[in-house]
Amino acid sequence: MSLLQTTPSPPSEYPAPVRPTDAPDVTVTDPALVRRAVKAAALGNAMEWFDFGVYSYIAVTLGKVFFPSGNPTAQLLSTFGAFAAAFLVRPLGGMVFGPLGDRIGRQKVLALTMIMMAAGTFAIGLIPSYGSLGVGAPLLLLAARLVQGFSTGGEYAGASTFIAEYAPDKRRGFLGSWLEFGTLAGYVGGAGLVTLMTALLSTDDLTSWGWRIPFLIAGPMGIIGLYLRLRLEETPAFAAEVEKSEANRPKVPLREMVTGQWRALLLCVGLVLVFNVTDYMLLSYMPSYLTGELKYDETHGLLVVLGVMALMMVVQPFAGALTDRIGRRPVIAAGCAGFLLLSVPALLLIRQGGLGAVALGMAALGLLLVCFTAAMPSALPALFPTRVRYGSLSIGFNVSVSLFGGTTPLVVTALVGATGDLMMPAYYMMAAAVIGGFAVWRMTESAGRPLPGSAPSVEPR
Repeated sequence: MSLLQTTPSPPSEYPAPVRPTDAPDVTVTDPALVRRAVKAAALGNAMEWFDFGVYSYIAVTLGKVFFPSGNPTAQLLSTFGAFAAAFLVRPLGGMVFGPLGDRIGRQKVLALTMIMMAAGTFAIGLIPSYGSLGVGAPLLLLAARLVQGFSTGGEYAGASTFIAEYAPDKRRGFLGSWLEFGTLAGYVGGAGLVTLMTALLSTDDLTSWGWRIPFLIAGPMGIIGLYLRLRLEETPAFAAEVEKSEANRPKVPLREMVTGQWRALLLCVGLVLVFNVTDYMLLSYMPSYLTGELKYDETHGLLVVLGVMALMMVVQPFAGALTDRIGRRPVIAAGCAGFLLLSVPALLLIRQGGLGAVALGMAALGLLLVCFTAAMPSALPALFPTRVRYGSLSIGFNVSVSLFGGTTPLVVTALVGATGDLMMPAYYMMAAAVIGGFAVWRMTESAGRPLPGSAPSVEPR
């Protein structure tokens, strides 16, 4: 089956009127292929965040397994340090996989990143403890995390590009929102499994062997994801780019992806900063904050966060559809304003310690985060033209995530430890909201419009 059909388009199908004689080709999407593309892309993101959910929720146990006994805070910092180390190699992965995706195709690179992610996660479940292997144990953990980080450098940008290039222009926000639905589903799956294990297993069993189970599950998940991705064809936008040359895509210099797109890259960094600081704060740091800093009951804390993520999953597709109706900019701007104004009140509620107050504060932050999770998968790919979209987005996204997003748990833990101020998470989110607000002010609205460098994309009549 052909990926796309090119037909002359009547003027009514364009964002702005054009003369029929000047009308470019129009991509008519195949609904079945679009659904398969969304599923395959979302599953890879789900697997990535399944690992993050497991790692974040079982961080205290991992500290005991892989690092010398002593100060619990030092163990937790060491665990988050290994977590953050993976983000240091993400830009390198982006610089390798992004340009490769613009050269040989999105589908092939996404299959490769799926294999590497699954292998890295599965390997963690096989590493001996510090008590058995000594210093080699944390070194192997670090090596596995680096493999994960390198592969993830090409995952999100590729997956969001894949969905954006398959989706019709008028539904790109809704379809893109399912990528982050996969994120939440993976996180809920990982965190839920850890919560169940925490409730069923004794501390000794969890520390000795139970912690391995979630990581070993990554193997079968990776095989399923790889199967789905290998069944897909290339995106219509990339196929059209290939047809422009007689043989294959000309190689785009890395310099062109950076210096030639500097304004879009700066906007990307700012948008990804507020998106990922708030994302990692809520989903990765807050479980440890509740138990480690506020001494909140571990099981109740995990259940509250799981409930918030379930709420976000319900709202996510509707928020994605809203971005198609009113635009990406208003939705992202609302999220920035909300975090600027409500971070302190929400954290004060969480610090009350009562179940209702904690749930209300966390739910407020979660619903604000949906403003980003629903809009970013469609807004970010639209910053760049098709010729460099995968490469430029990979570089901008991963630089921002590495410097600001993935380091959030480590930095905030260190700030709280250094200052003793338990309000540091709120201040950190407010600072991110200011930067994100400036970026959204400078970005161009993309809802309902063709991707830069691509023909208009419409649904079949």
